[in-house]
Amino acid sequence: MSLNKLHPNSAKQLMLDKRYLRMALIWAENSYCKRRQVGALLVKDKMIISDGYNGTPAGFENECEGEDNITKPYVLHAEANAITKVARSNNCSHGATLYVTSSPCIECAKLIIQSGIFRVVFQDKYRIDDGIKLLKRANIEVVHIEG
Repeated sequence: MSLNKLHPNSAKQLMLDKRYLRMALIWAENSYCKRRQVGALLVKDKMIISDGYNGTPAGFENECEGEDNITKPYVLHAEANAITKVARSNNCSHGATLYVTSSPCIECAKLIIQSGIFRVVFQDKYRIDDGIKLLKRANIEVVHIEG
């Protein structure tokens, strides 16, 4: 463990976690989705290495829901956008913390596990918790901080 990593239960770590979650909430405002706006930040060594929010793929229309108000099947989740964005950069997500405004779904949990993220901090619990269960099974630290 590097010397600049804080103990996960320290007051300073909790303060940083809350601060990054507030930033993720602000980042969620970039989403064009009407039903739910979600933001995510990837942080490593106290630096934001990637960010994401839910929305359609690059080059698509900025409308997440169809006329029936159901989310289009190709809308990307905030976590997936942050992870794929870091994959296109010179940064590495291995050992990073993901801050996300809503708990990850099972599909995003698989991406989180495979990308080497070791910790997930989220604010809102989604009604389905299979993503959280999978993260815990993979020994990824999961922290819920209510807003």
